[in-house]
Amino acid sequence: MQVSVEATSGLERRLTAGVPAEQLESTVEARLQDARKNLRLDGFRPGKVPMAEVKRRFGRAVRAEVLDELMRDSFIKAVQQEKIEPAGLPTFEPKPAEPGKDLEFVATFEVYPEVSLASFDAITVEKPEAEITDADVEQMIENLRQQRADWAEKEGAAANDDRVNIDYVGRVDGEEFEGGSASGQDLVLGSGQMIPGFEDGIVGLKAGDEKVIDVTFPEDYQAEELKGKAAQFSITVNKVEQRRLPEVDDAFMALFGVKNGSLDEFRAEVRKNMERELKNAVRSKVKEQVMNSLVKLHEFDVPGTLVNGEVNRMRQQMVQQFGAGAQNFNADMLPAELFTEQAERSVRLGLVVRQILEQHELKVDQDRVRAQVEEIASQYEQPEEVVNWVYSNQQQLQQIEGGVLEEQVVELVLASATVNTRTMNYEEAVRPPQEEQADAE
Repeated sequence: MQVSVEATSGLERRLTAGVPAEQLESTVEARLQDARKNLRLDGFRPGKVPMAEVKRRFGRAVRAEVLDELMRDSFIKAVQQEKIEPAGLPTFEPKPAEPGKDLEFVATFEVYPEVSLASFDAITVEKPEAEITDADVEQMIENLRQQRADWAEKEGAAANDDRVNIDYVGRVDGEEFEGGSASGQDLVLGSGQMIPGFEDGIVGLKAGDEKVIDVTFPEDYQAEELKGKAAQFSITVNKVEQRRLPEVDDAFMALFGVKNGSLDEFRAEVRKNMERELKNAVRSKVKEQVMNSLVKLHEFDVPGTLVNGEVNRMRQQMVQQFGAGAQNFNADMLPAELFTEQAERSVRLGLVVRQILEQHELKVDQDRVRAQVEEIASQYEQPEEVVNWVYSNQQQLQQIEGGVLEEQVVELVLASATVNTRTMNYEEAVRPPQEEQADAE
């Protein structure tokens, strides 16, 4: 096959190849003959429609369909012949041809970049190191109680962490403003849900009390017309409730899988879960640092086709978060600019990891996959059923295999990188990186 390839710009290539005229015509003729066998037209018996009429009605559409298929087949053979790896699908442009002459076409596409791996010894990683103390376990049990607390009405004055039910009317310059009023609203004092000064003004009030408080909207408030404005809120307290924590009894412990057990057994189960969480948090933080470093170390052009595909995947992912309303929302309405930077990073990282896997001939460790599946299954009442389900669900299994393979890449990098340990308490170690970044800002 005569093939020419031209590098236009960056990763873009223009490939020129041909489709033999005889192959095109014979395929079109065969396709039309097949269509004729089942074609029904008024005035003709089935299968007896004149070929000239079949060609008149369907010839152009069939030719376009066959040409598209043959160009794709020729393109695949051409890139295999030239040992080219396209990054995504091409666009085809057939060239005008004389009757009986072979048809030439141009395929425009992008190729994968050449990724030259940098030395991993330039990478420095900080690995959290923490011990789980008895105090950490007791605090976790307290957190579990807080999560399952309910509310009980109280007669006394409202304090921070109490929940109040209130009516309020807000005014700026003596006039009520949109969104400044509510009836029967529940509010946990000290939660920071309202503007500064609002919740503090309710502390000390009892059910039935009324009060007018003076506050000032922040300069960065979302409503432009209220930024920095002084306001007054007339507040009526309907009800005051205090948080009521559950006792750590048999019923409470049963919620966490400890049935007919002692408090010591419950503590042991809580500690085991905390150890699992700590292990996963440390692994996640180290992995994130490694992946960020790999992205920074490798500069190369990334195929726009792959970036666009990742943008669309992120769009769909965001739309799914809309829940029931997702079916009425077109993902294309979300601007690509919202995702482009993250998509480029994801594609770059994927290409680097791909090169690491190829260059170091890494294959997924099935023993580790099994251990990972069993660890997940151990959190359920019927572990063996969960294990069997995962191994019968190809999509779920591939997801776990992908995670294990990424861990193998991280370990490979860490073998050459500088790893510094930083001692911290349990709470710091398991804290999500997003929260740490938010605090730093």
